[in-house]
Amino acid sequence: MRGRTLALIAAAGVVLILVLLHSMLLPFVLGAGLAYVCDPIVDRLERLRLTRTLGVIIVFLAMILISALMMFLLLPVLQAQFNTLIQSLPRYIDWAQQTFNPWIRRLAPGVDGINADSLRQLITENWGSAGGLASAVAKQAFSSGTALFSWAINLLLVPVIMFYLLRDWDHMTAFIRAQLPRRYVGTITDLAVETDQVLGHFIRGQALVMLVLGSIYIVGLWLAGLDLALVIGFGAGLISFVPYVGVVSGLTMATVAMLVQTGDPFQVVWVFVVFGIGQMMEQMVLQPLLLGEAIGLHPVWVIFAVLAGGQLFGFIGVLMALPTAAVIAVLVRYGGRRWRASRLYLQH
Repeated sequence: MRGRTLALIAAAGVVLILVLLHSMLLPFVLGAGLAYVCDPIVDRLERLRLTRTLGVIIVFLAMILISALMMFLLLPVLQAQFNTLIQSLPRYIDWAQQTFNPWIRRLAPGVDGINADSLRQLITENWGSAGGLASAVAKQAFSSGTALFSWAINLLLVPVIMFYLLRDWDHMTAFIRAQLPRRYVGTITDLAVETDQVLGHFIRGQALVMLVLGSIYIVGLWLAGLDLALVIGFGAGLISFVPYVGVVSGLTMATVAMLVQTGDPFQVVWVFVVFGIGQMMEQMVLQPLLLGEAIGLHPVWVIFAVLAGGQLFGFIGVLMALPTAAVIAVLVRYGGRRWRASRLYLQH
């Protein structure tokens, strides 16, 4: 009984520390997440008779190279399209006013509807030009030397933390296992293995799904002639890990952007074709092939976990939502198995 009390106190202490220090945990969460994702790759390199440190260096350099290529190739295009979006906002407001105001006045007599002039004035006062938003963000960031220094340190800490955690991953897991109570080591190990299977399968599979869907959306919208194809396709693919949110938001934004750009409702058909192809690929190919049916994370549970994590801890909570959801799902299934094997459940 005393051991259980100490374990509960220790767990409560860990939770309290996480709550108090959550604002500084971002580089550690990102570094640990990257180390977790890359650990199987390093394990495969070890099976090829490479040392652990050499395998980590190879994976680390590969990630740095990929990140640099993405930054140099994608960021300028994304910035250009974002500036185009900012410049086009007055046209979007005019379109929304002309499209929705008649319906609003019909459904709610006495309501004026969308006021384009006030929204346009708000945009002009706050942004002023295509680079206004970026300038405001930069000005805010540089106005506080401490905040800028903290941001830079956090950014630099992520690869450092990832490198050391990845190098010592096996030693850390072995140390944690050695500290477990011998009576429960088998059960805890089984639960940890099941959690790793659920979480690892979900994260790695979902990352590939996001990459493929984002590519389909970007290429398809570009072929359809949409000016904002990269921004909308990239965003829809990026948030596709939240079930249905990516496709709904991407389809909505692409439809509005196409209507404002062309003024031809027929062109919207191509937007629906692009997202329809993406959904068919996801449901018929990507989900069965990369995620399977037994990952154990229901879409509603994923949505709830992401929203709850964001509400409680902000961006850190969003990052920790899926690992926490996977652990809870495994524990619930374990509790269900214990309950169905209990005397109380089986007695008639």
